[in-house]
Amino acid sequence: MRQPRPSPPEGLSKAVAQEYFLQFEAYKMKTITGGCACGAIRYEVTAEPIVTFNCHCRDCQKTTGGAYTPVFYVPANAFKITKGTPKYFGTTSDMMGDNVRGFCPDCGSRLFGGKTDFGQGIAAGSLDDPNLYKPQHEIWTSDAQPWDAMDPQLPKFEKYAPRE
Repeated sequence: MRQPRPSPPEGLSKAVAQEYFLQFEAYKMKTITGGCACGAIRYEVTAEPIVTFNCHCRDCQKTTGGAYTPVFYVPANAFKITKGTPKYFGTTSDMMGDNVRGFCPDCGSRLFGGKTDFGQGIAAGSLDDPNLYKPQHEIWTSDAQPWDAMDPQLPKFEKYAPRE
């Protein structure tokens, strides 16, 4: 997703060169987009994810109907709904109190969860380009089902990953 940083034009002061690089970084950041199955809800993200992980908790199993939720967690201030109004449903979370999950009221697609002032979780399957999703680790493996074939290469945590 990232391009190599170009050399600034010759003769710029250090301050002007620094501003040049800041503007280049903002310009080259590809906007990440996604939405629901029917197209009623659309969103965009203007930053790279903070973290990506597969969550195997029982709530994620119930809300996806599968083994886990692939989470693409982005900065809250870089996330914006661009079309439609999702519905929300809250469940209790050991880490966050209530975990408010967003979905499309028309088609039922699960889109978001884990919203805080700091970040916003996005269900990676709702990305327009799901190949952007590269999980870094697996969490809540203590709730994983015996038929859940986890990636043996990823670090695994019984509950949450340690904060760095």
